[in-house]
Formats: sequence, C-alpha cells, structure tokens
Amino acid sequence: MSLLLSGIGLLATQDPELGEISNAALVIEDGLLAWIGPAAQAPAADTALDLGGRCLLPGFVDSHAHLVFAGDRAEEFAARMTGQPYTAGGIRSTVAATRAATDEQLRANLARLAAELHAAGVTTFECKSGYGLDVATEQRSVRLAAEQTSEVSFLGAHVVPAGVDRGDYLDLVCGPMLDACAPHARWVDVFCEQGAFDVAESRAVLRAGMAAGLAPRLHANQLSAGGGVALAVELDAASADHCTHLSASDIDALAGSSTVATLLPLVEFSTRSPYPDARGLLDAGAVVALATDCNPGSGFSTSMPLAIALAVREMRMTPAEAVYAATAGGAQALRRDDIGRLAVGMRADLVALDAPSYLHLAYRPGVPLIRQVWIGGTAWSGEGCQE
Repeated sequence: MSLLLSGIGLLATQDPELGEISNAALVIEDGLLAWIGPAAQAPAADTALDLGGRCLLPGFVDSHAHLVFAGDRAEEFAARMTGQPYTAGGIRSTVAATRAATDEQLRANLARLAAELHAAGVTTFECKSGYGLDVATEQRSVRLAAEQTSEVSFLGAHVVPAGVDRGDYLDLVCGPMLDACAPHARWVDVFCEQGAFDVAESRAVLRAGMAAGLAPRLHANQLSAGGGVALAVELDAASADHCTHLSASDIDALAGSSTVATLLPLVEFSTRSPYPDARGLLDAGAVVALATDCNPGSGFSTSMPLAIALAVREMRMTPAEAVYAATAGGAQALRRDDIGRLAVGMRADLVALDAPSYLHLAYRPGVPLIRQVWIGGTAWSGEGCQE
C-alpha cells in the first residue's frame, strides 16, 4: 500500500540536494519514501492525505536521553532556582530509587517518556543506562531500553557509587558490568567530568567498551573545561555531548573530525548554566546536533521543539541550523544514514507542523505545533498527537 501526502506548504527535507520544496508532495511505500517533488507532478497512490499547507519535516532525532529511572528530583531543581549550583552528585539519589523499582515500574516510566518524545516529534531516540551502577540494575536498564529503541548506550561510568572503591568500580565497569550489558547496547558512554571520571579513566572505559564491540560516545566539557572533547576526537567517538565549556582548540578539533558536537540547551535552561558556543562551532565547520538530554536531574524535558527555540534564542543558531541539528545532525551523532533527512529510499519518519514553516518552532515557543508524526510510514496517534 502506498500513501500520498499532498498539500505540503513547505517540505524542509534537510537533504543537501533536495533542499526546501514549496507546494510539495511525497509518496510513502513499505515504510520508505518512494517519491518526493512538486505536488503538481505527484504520482497516483493507493491512499492520499492533504496536509492543508502545513510544513513537513523529517522526524526529530534525539541522540541523548536518560529515560530508565525511577523517582524525580523536583526539590533539587527548586534548590537550583534559589542559587544552589548543579553538580554530578545528585545522580546518586536517582540510583537509589532506580535500584528499588521493579522492572514493570521502570518499563512504564520509560514507555511514558517515549510517548512524550513521539508526541514532541521525535521519531528516533537514544537511551542510556547509568542509574543502576551495579551489574544487575545496569543490565536490566539496557535490556529495558532496548525494548523501546535500537540506540542503547551503556553508561555504567556515570559516577562512582557511594561507598565503593574507585579502582574496584572501574574494574567492575570494564569487566563484569560491561559483559552483562554489551549484548543489549550499541554504544558505550562515560561522564568525563570533575566529580565523575577523569580523562584517563574515561579512556579506559571507552576502550574496554570498544573491545567488546560497542561504539564510543561521551559526556564532555559540561561543568568545566577539560579533556573530554579531545578524548572524543582521539577515539573517533560519534559524539561529544554537552560541550558547554569549549576552548578554541576544542572547537578546531571538532571541526576537523567526524565527531559531532551534541548540544543540550534544555540542561542549560534547567541549571542556569552558560549555553554552549554553537555559533563558534558552526562557523568553524563542526557538525552540531541538538538533543533533549531528558533526565530527572539536570533537564527533565522531552520537548525537542523547546530545544530548537532555545538554540535559536540563546545560542544564536538560525532556525534552519537548529532544525538541521535536531534532524540530520542527530542522525550523524548516531551514525545513521537512513533517518534525519527526507529523500527517496529514506525511512518515512515525518513530522507535520500546525504551521506553514519551521520558523514557527522558534517564533512560537511553547505552543504545541506538532500536528502529526509518522514513524516508518505509520501514523503515530498516541496521547498528545492528533490524527
């Protein structure tokens, strides 16, 4: 069965050859895009849907999220709003709640957050472990995450749990914990930061993961300047995430590499931290992605549209740059070539906006503009999204 989507006021393909097409149409067949072009030239299809002049985009690709956890940290957020600084230590409170939760409780919370992401236009998302910090809870975290997405990251190296010797914990992460988690994951991740893991420790964790068949990505330069970005480039990591504190050499290194700078403005919004230098990265030629970093501590939001609006307002990205970063940029951060763009042969992951242009994502911040989402050619009709 084929589906013709017509009446597309603006088709923003994010594809360098196709660009933006006004008064467009496309055909979906077997979950893929089979034809794209001007509406006047559209071929026949088994069924048709008129979008009434709406803007159509690729589905957003959220390449950084922490969705397997229990509890919340609303009181910690309130304390930050009165001036208390954000540190990595709050992770341990989520660890206690997550360890105490049942599989069904974790699965239900994960499904709820995945539905929120879909309602916000996200059609592909990455999901990390990291709130277990013991073999059993980390293993079930990646196992449950894999029920929702193929983009699963093992983040046993989030912080060192209380009462555990640092060297012993690193041995555990690089040994039995990795062995238990690797079959359920695609990526190995590490929090390379003051209060978490230094560069040498992070390198050891990532190399162990790579030896087990996982590809590297890492949290880098979030709370302070450091060697995380340089390590990411050294190991050809798919992505260096946060990049809040960058030196000129960090920017040059990213621009000269295949490592994507994944920026997480919802975290800066939630922690009242400085925003990353997106303009400097883009002007240097680095590839930039936007992601939500949905997590219970430093940024509990699933709204990619809000991340786009913040990127435009606070990080001086143009609306076109921000949308690209939330689609094609996110795909590059996951090293995927089947999503993030609209071109013949790509997955039919689509977002229709209740607006004539993607400019409205920044122009009308906070307004629910996601009209319809298609994932693999199938219309998603969960809570918060209309048929």
